[in-house]
Amino acid sequence: MYACSLCSLTLLLAGFIEDKITFSYQSYSLPFRLLIILVYNSLVLYVRFSVCVFMIKNTNVSRGPISSFDGGLQKYMRSVFTRMFMALCLTGIVAMICVSSPEILDVMTGGFSVFLMLATFGIVMYLSFRINKIPLDTANALFWVYSALIGAFLSPLCLMYTGSSIANCFFMTSTFFGGMSLLGYTTKKDLTSIGSFMFVGLMCLIICSFVNAILLHSGALQLGLSAITLVIFAGLTAYDVQKIKQFYNSNDPVDIAGKKAVLGALNLYMDFINIFLAMLRIFGNRR
Repeated sequence: MYACSLCSLTLLLAGFIEDKITFSYQSYSLPFRLLIILVYNSLVLYVRFSVCVFMIKNTNVSRGPISSFDGGLQKYMRSVFTRMFMALCLTGIVAMICVSSPEILDVMTGGFSVFLMLATFGIVMYLSFRINKIPLDTANALFWVYSALIGAFLSPLCLMYTGSSIANCFFMTSTFFGGMSLLGYTTKKDLTSIGSFMFVGLMCLIICSFVNAILLHSGALQLGLSAITLVIFAGLTAYDVQKIKQFYNSNDPVDIAGKKAVLGALNLYMDFINIFLAMLRIFGNRR
């Protein structure tokens, strides 16, 4: 379980570092770009730590295995994926609103994007520390606000890639993510060892992404890292879904089950965004 926690603490980094920093903030000074990476490192640490700690703390580990066809489990997993899907829709809608208005887009590509970054950081910090105390409705609301802010934060990507390539990459990401999620949900093999192996690869990927985003700015290295990202995230997506499934407990109160669904959806939402950004870097057509 310790390896699971370590892997969960680092899953999101590569996508945000490469796209948001290398493309959008290349004109800023080295200390500023370093600050952005440090802030997002902290953001990911708190997200993943809160997911692991809350779910482990509120799960009866002594229970036996649950069938994939268990009615309660299916309802729980549907709530997780429904939240994730709705969050992705909200992200897309906000991004389109920002792109449709030149005035808003100018703000998003300027200094206001730093405020968005800090706002998402603050939301996740609050959600991480207060998840056991805040009402379920508040946790849901924070998740929706976070998804909207991410849409605004990533909206400048629409200036870098054509609309058709963004749509194609989204479709490919959905297919890729759906296939790995299905594998993680249905497989009877314990994916902990695979998750630990992917964790080691992810650590190396994070270091390389950090160096490339700050110092090298190499397009060839970025392309190679993006391909490796897809391989790593293939294993980690299946691993995450299996862990979310294992954290299900039919005896959970409605409030605890709902909070598990929110954190699980947040986890998978970030996985999806990372895969999408990697697809965009590999297959996207620049304007």
